[in-house]
Amino acid sequence: MIIYEAKNWFGALKHFHTSYSIRMLLQRVGYVSAYGVVLTLIDQHVADIHVPFDGTLFSLLGITLSLLLVFRTNTAYDRFWEGRRQWGLLVNYSRNLAVLMDGLLPDDAQTNRVFFARTLSNFALALKGHLRTGVDFTELEETGDDQLKTLSDYAHIPSRLAALLTRRFQLLRQDGLINDADLITIRLYHQSLLDITGSCERIKKTPIPFSYSFFIKLFITMYILLIPLVLVSNYGYFGIIATTLAAYALIGIEMIGDEIEEPFGLDCNDLPLNQIAQTIRRNVHEILGVKPSATVLAKAEVDYIKVN
Repeated sequence: MIIYEAKNWFGALKHFHTSYSIRMLLQRVGYVSAYGVVLTLIDQHVADIHVPFDGTLFSLLGITLSLLLVFRTNTAYDRFWEGRRQWGLLVNYSRNLAVLMDGLLPDDAQTNRVFFARTLSNFALALKGHLRTGVDFTELEETGDDQLKTLSDYAHIPSRLAALLTRRFQLLRQDGLINDADLITIRLYHQSLLDITGSCERIKKTPIPFSYSFFIKLFITMYILLIPLVLVSNYGYFGIIATTLAAYALIGIEMIGDEIEEPFGLDCNDLPLNQIAQTIRRNVHEILGVKPSATVLAKAEVDYIKVN
């Protein structure tokens, strides 16, 4: 994810060349500009290009297209914001569960403190990988019960980690460290972890309907291909500039929607899941009084710089 200062106008513009989407946008706009140049040269030097409709029709079509793009962008941003909201809840519930366990566990229960600190951290990192290209087991910390070695046998790693948390809660209850009332409170936070996982999976596995996306892309393509035919007879070479600006705006807005509708990916404008997961790791370790592995943290920071 690109980190920038929103109030710094010219500072934000420095990221113009860093985005893959911007480079792809400029390439597509370049094709449209070349198309406009060819039509203009034909109109000015070869044959008069005449179309049986004027700019009024294109103004009406432009209004319709603008409404569609607004709806398209709002829908994509809703998905982006919902993804960010769910990961914000994951941060809150992880901290709350760590605070609760810190209050329930004795200060000398170092084994259980290490287990909960590392398992909660592993859950966030596993969910990040689950929503992306797969779980990187080298990011996870051993919890002290050799369960990390068997995680690769499971298809849904976050669910397995949640199950391990439940098993440890039951062991604590049997040992008398927590009672039934404590277990009921713990389950509220524990269940929220899986609820967040399900919400993120819903966002990832329910894309914008193909027919809607296809219709907007076809509409934009037809509009951009036809608009130079109208502008060239009235504006001449200035029609090239108008066509280029129209293509930049329309194609750019559609590409923004395509990029942010999948917030868990690895594009430069997707959510910084690794950064959020590392925040959870640092917080729960600090709350439970456990020192995180320096080797794992160092590797995670490098991965964040490389990926995000």
